[in-house]
Amino acid sequence: MLNPPTVSLRELVVLGTSSQVPTRYRNHNGYLLRWDDEGLLFDPGEGTQRQMIYAEVSASAVTRLLITHFHGDHCLGFASLCQRFSLDEVPHPIHCHYPASGQVFFDRMRQASIYRARATLVPHPIVEPGVIAETTGFNVTCERLDHGVETFGYRLQELDGFTFLPEKLRAAGVEGPAVGELARNGEIHVHGRRISAADVSIPRPGQSVAFVMDTRPCEGAYALARGVDLLVIESTYLETERREAHDHGHMTAAQAATIARDAGARRVVLTHFSQRYTSLDPFVAEAGAIHPDVVVAQDGMRIPVPKRRRP
Repeated sequence: MLNPPTVSLRELVVLGTSSQVPTRYRNHNGYLLRWDDEGLLFDPGEGTQRQMIYAEVSASAVTRLLITHFHGDHCLGFASLCQRFSLDEVPHPIHCHYPASGQVFFDRMRQASIYRARATLVPHPIVEPGVIAETTGFNVTCERLDHGVETFGYRLQELDGFTFLPEKLRAAGVEGPAVGELARNGEIHVHGRRISAADVSIPRPGQSVAFVMDTRPCEGAYALARGVDLLVIESTYLETERREAHDHGHMTAAQAATIARDAGARRVVLTHFSQRYTSLDPFVAEAGAIHPDVVVAQDGMRIPVPKRRRP
């Protein structure tokens, strides 16, 4: 059984961690990022719907679906999820981001069998790297990765904000509804004086999560990982299979940890393991020698986003 849910507004729910084929203990890929009121589902491989049931994640928890590329272990679960979204009559639109070059596969899976479409799926095919989604609280960007087919990695970046200091609010005479007005407008006039948010607050840096799948080490991977709080990254092989990793468009645990270290990522989550490895302990050892905060993902894990950096 997968682990029961824990109370957390910002966490990664690991639904599957196996590359190419599932094993007895590892399902195909699937990763749900809970972010306040949003649920971003990355690379739903075959069996993701069942893994969501084990993890007690409802279909309505998904607000965005992001596919890095159209190899089956990263997308075949989309077909069944389309039908599940409609069966459960998910009330909100589900925004779908994916490489535009795979449009034909997206369309095939969306209409793979007979069902009554009740859910609203909003396609957002990606042509170029850059910003692909903007909300009031965060942006999502993408970068090209280096795999055998067109592949994009993703990064969620919370907008920077500020934290009010109660003692400064009191000293400035800002209280009650005026605090909300100051937060909304950035400034307020109190007793003839102009008070700005910066006068009574400290900066609050935005949190960030990056998702890097199926790639050789490349500039896009570094760009996504730069300064990120939580980096979810493929590590299909160990260093003993470094040449094979390169030939197949993948990375080793050491390469993934090196990207995390050099890019300044705070916590690195390794995943997408080859079926040949029955134990993940060597991944812990290999990556842990390079980066101080390594989590080797296992199906059912719930991994919190690290607390925000102090300004």
